[in-house]
Amino acid sequence: MPRAEVPAVAAPRGFRLFPTLAGYRLGWLGPDVLAGLSAGAVVIPQAMAYATIANLPVQLGLYTCMVPMLVYAMLGGSRAMSVSTTSTIATLSGTTLVSAGVAAGSDDPVPDLMALTLLVGLILLVARVARLGSLVENISKATLVGIQVGVGATVAVGQLPKLLGETDDLSTHGFIRSVVAVFEAIPGANPATIALSAGSIAVLLLLKRFLPRVPGPLVVVAGGILLVAFAGLGDADVALIDPVPQGFPAPELPSFANLGALLPGAIAIAIMAFLESAAVARGIRKPGEPQVDSNQELLATGAANTLGSFFQVLPAAGGFSQSAVNQGAGARTQLASIVTVVLAVLVALFLAPVLSLLPQATLAALVFVAVIALIDVGSLVRFWRISRNDFWIAVVTAAVGLTAGLLLAVAVGIVATLGVVLRELNRLRIEVDEPVDGVLPIRLLGPLYTANALAYENAVLDAVRSRGDGGGHAVALELTHMGVTSITVLDTLADLDRELAGHGVELRLAAVPESGAAVARRGSWFHGLETAGRVYPTLADAVAGTPVVE
Repeated sequence: MPRAEVPAVAAPRGFRLFPTLAGYRLGWLGPDVLAGLSAGAVVIPQAMAYATIANLPVQLGLYTCMVPMLVYAMLGGSRAMSVSTTSTIATLSGTTLVSAGVAAGSDDPVPDLMALTLLVGLILLVARVARLGSLVENISKATLVGIQVGVGATVAVGQLPKLLGETDDLSTHGFIRSVVAVFEAIPGANPATIALSAGSIAVLLLLKRFLPRVPGPLVVVAGGILLVAFAGLGDADVALIDPVPQGFPAPELPSFANLGALLPGAIAIAIMAFLESAAVARGIRKPGEPQVDSNQELLATGAANTLGSFFQVLPAAGGFSQSAVNQGAGARTQLASIVTVVLAVLVALFLAPVLSLLPQATLAALVFVAVIALIDVGSLVRFWRISRNDFWIAVVTAAVGLTAGLLLAVAVGIVATLGVVLRELNRLRIEVDEPVDGVLPIRLLGPLYTANALAYENAVLDAVRSRGDGGGHAVALELTHMGVTSITVLDTLADLDRELAGHGVELRLAAVPESGAAVARRGSWFHGLETAGRVYPTLADAVAGTPVVE
């Protein structure tokens, strides 16, 4: 019998805890528990593996599956999104620590990691207070794809030395340094490690292709531990992870010594965390479920990072793979994430000694398979076919990430996207009709704001000049898009009025939105225009010169 769809639930108004549990049904309990366990089997080993990308202890990845995931379950609007760390976020975190001079080579990078996570959370919360959810989403998919291609290639190459038997991961030092490390690792390659790596990668790929419901990360982690425990793999010089401490992390204060150096990276991570979370939440939303509220997601993701930062976690965001597993196993609400949190806590409490038998190459194989999927050639082909602008934004962003660093790539991608947005906003959209009884109707079809006001003034003047001196005595200018205005816009319109008057042409305004008119009335020019009866409700009235009735 097919499963019943989740009924439509109106988006809750105002603040409330556990919004996805509103109207909970007992029949959803079984699917939620199963989905939470299934997602946990993927996200827990995967998060531990992602911690190694940043050269951080694996238990930090495990901890990221606890507090951040629980906080998101309390505040987030997506029913099935699973929040921990992702390969992109982990890579940017490691790169930020290296750039700030507090990488794993220092005595203890964890307090600075906690500070980084706290900064990410606070930046997201400030964005929520400023209601910047829709603004952040203006960053194009091309930018996101370009960054992910850079991350995928850099991290994939960075894992190769570990797959060969080396213990260092230089992903956070950039693509070129990682390539050099691969060649340096080849002479000392360990045959047993190579065999384990190849076998782990093969199992992951085969399970993903033929048995997608089987949690491949759990299978290879369990297999690696069993080989070390019972097949003597540890005696073959196969490197193991550092011992995992047992128990739940006690709350601690972060270090505030390097906040200035961490801030640029924190901004980049905050942007990527929100973009990834929003993309996942929208991608897995089913018909009938509430629409994803960008500002609610900013609040939930920001709070998850802010509160989680005191418990030794990496910056957190919605992950597509674990969320897809969560949804595919039947998750109806965020109760599934709470089940995953309970599973992570149990692992930390009781399985730490077992996890300490895990080979580094097994985690490297997990990371390698996960990040290869980030090299999205299909999207690049689609960009080339549909939009060359998007293609070049993605390619340039990826190239900068591979050569100059991932943090700079985020900045370049954002600047390129905003450049395209500004170019579109500044594109003049003007429609000039034939004169009617000496009145020239002109429609401004785009927004009028500071950066394009002068260009629109010149376009109107050019339209008037192109009609010659054949008796035109008025211009009727429709301003339906001037819902928001500024001093610069008003001064430019006043200058247009004076310029036209100098040629014996009267300016009439039409269809000015009340929100824009209310601001414009505070100035003497617009107030005088209204007093003179030259502001009309419609373009037709302005052309006809119909008297304005107060």
